[in-house]
Amino acid sequence: EIRAITWGVDPDLALATIDRMRDVAESEAPASKSAERSSQRDASAQAIREMLAADAEASAQFEAVLNASALWMRGRERGRTTAAMLMHELRLCANELGRRYAEKGALASPRQIYMLFDSELDDFLNNPENYTDTVADRERSYLDLFDRTPPFVVDGTPPPVTEWALRADRTAQVASQGDVISGVPACGGTATGRVRVITSPDDPSALEPGDILVAPITDPSWTPLFVAASAVIVDVGAPFSHAAIVSRELGIPCVVSATDATKRIADGATVEVNGTAGTVTIL
Repeated sequence: EIRAITWGVDPDLALATIDRMRDVAESEAPASKSAERSSQRDASAQAIREMLAADAEASAQFEAVLNASALWMRGRERGRTTAAMLMHELRLCANELGRRYAEKGALASPRQIYMLFDSELDDFLNNPENYTDTVADRERSYLDLFDRTPPFVVDGTPPPVTEWALRADRTAQVASQGDVISGVPACGGTATGRVRVITSPDDPSALEPGDILVAPITDPSWTPLFVAASAVIVDVGAPFSHAAIVSRELGIPCVVSATDATKRIADGATVEVNGTAGTVTIL
């Protein structure tokens, strides 16, 4: 999202995240965990090779899949990183334009620059006053989308935005002691700890080492928060989603597609996460 506030735009976000990470024990540091997971992976691969030793075709298939997964999973993440770097270059230019034209009074705030289409930029630079009302109207419509739930549409015409359900109207019963929330297993293992429901990576101050991170969805901007967490629970996701991949790299239990977990699990609650079974038990 080009409009997003990133570390390059606001370094305080990075400093806050580092502050959360510096209290993590050395044994839980990414380098230590990565080395441990690498050894486990090599041992598992060798065990499978021994099991398939008598079947040349199966052995060849295993090696092909193992090598392909190592190659393409890295490529998948590299593609995201490359895209993020490109978007950052565009973001810096847009932010500077927004700052200058907000100072001139053509924009109510620098971030309104993102309400322009690329085809309008040249004319905006020459006649900014013609767009003052337009960007204000678009910004109101844009911000309204954050308060609504997009409909699930596979075919046909989606309903007008004004008919989309308001997020505030959607309720989910808070889970009680003994309740089990089921999702999709993403990284095996179990962990018990205090829940911290965080809906944005912009403010990780509530997350302490050993806490269990509960998030609506994650992307690379969330990665540093995983370092302090003992487990991760995500509202949406799949076995090859960002949360799943990072959790495996760090060796922490992860459950994805735990629908409405951010609403059903109270912040501060104690839970047990079983990443192998894909369950979260309220204790």
